[in-house]
Amino acid sequence: MEEIKKLAWGIATFFLLGGGIYFTVKLRGVQFHFKEMIKGFKKKKEDEISPFKTLMMALAAQIGVGSLAGIALAIYLGGPGTIFWIWITTILTVPNAFAESCLGVIYREKDGKYHKGGPSYYIAKGLGNHRLAYLYAILILIAYIVGFLTIQANTIAVSLKETLNFAPIVTGVSLAIISLAIIIKGVKGISDATGKLVPFMGILYLILILYVLITNINQVGIILSKIISEAFRPKSVGVGLLTTLMIGLERGIFATEAGLGSSAIASSASSSNNPVGQGMIQMLGIYFTSFIICTGTAFLILSSNYQELVLDNINGIELTQYAFTYHLGSFGSNLLSLLILFFAFSTILTGYYYGEVNLKFIKKNTNEKDLFLLKIITVLLLVFGSCASAKFLWDLVDIFVALMAIINMYAVLALSKDIIYEYKGEFSK
Repeated sequence: MEEIKKLAWGIATFFLLGGGIYFTVKLRGVQFHFKEMIKGFKKKKEDEISPFKTLMMALAAQIGVGSLAGIALAIYLGGPGTIFWIWITTILTVPNAFAESCLGVIYREKDGKYHKGGPSYYIAKGLGNHRLAYLYAILILIAYIVGFLTIQANTIAVSLKETLNFAPIVTGVSLAIISLAIIIKGVKGISDATGKLVPFMGILYLILILYVLITNINQVGIILSKIISEAFRPKSVGVGLLTTLMIGLERGIFATEAGLGSSAIASSASSSNNPVGQGMIQMLGIYFTSFIICTGTAFLILSSNYQELVLDNINGIELTQYAFTYHLGSFGSNLLSLLILFFAFSTILTGYYYGEVNLKFIKKNTNEKDLFLLKIITVLLLVFGSCASAKFLWDLVDIFVALMAIINMYAVLALSKDIIYEYKGEFSK
């Protein structure tokens, strides 16, 4: 599995970085147009799905355990230097999120009262490659329903066992029941839930980060210096440096999902008919996830004595748990459990929606019975994920994420004329 993962990520890296650089040039540094990123938040009717809500849906998927456990895992495996490469990866790949979100709006379809879309739809309609579209849809179903969601459940279970000594099976069953109560309501119920949950958990986490930064202000400069210097440390030249870079790239993509196509699925649900505006909004979400949430997590860990930990079958959340306890005592440990619950649960909701959209693509005449079966499978997998091996789950997801990135970026680059046309049309008004 390790060799397959390395090969898949080598190819994915070429597509993700190459695509990001291509769109940076063709779209004139689109990732630096910050004023345009905040113009798309227009008030929508109550029964519509606004651009803001689609951003919250995308953020719900992005600000999951990748921002807490994944960043911790990157530091544990590759050292502080991985954070530098996560920053670089974000800047270079964020145009991919813009591009795929544009295509999501351009090629979406009506889904009753709302819309549905994403890579499967623009691969089929834009490229006419139905086999590749079906393959991507299957990968999404496996990666999110089987992979991403089980990791969220696993992280919640690990955290609650550490702090409250909850049995993983109890956590899994409870999580399954609560999740079912929301996903049973469909896209409107999911967007409403994430629209309330994501701003609350984001603000709470920001307050915590600011408190730790202020109380450890003397370490900020030291940590920044360590992040940058260890990204290029001489003893890491060759295999070591490549390992640090690759871990940073993998974790950066996992945390932000730029280039995977997931932003396109969320954007497709928007009531807005502006592809460029939707793409701009999604880029703002990527920056918030990487430079605020993920970087904040890194500072929390790097300002603690995390090196003292010796862990086996690491999930990553153990380091974050230790950092919270280090800074805030037992209160911090309990607070992290609450945050993990919010972060992971919001990811579960959006992850399920991504799976549902692609099931509808695979089976054109999807009915309520099919969707109910998917919901039942989802909640059963949440129970399984709570008790499964963390390493197996991470390895499985890493492979599927790389495959999704390869297929999506191939399609996005092949349809780049549509993106450039929309972009130039918007800014020539």
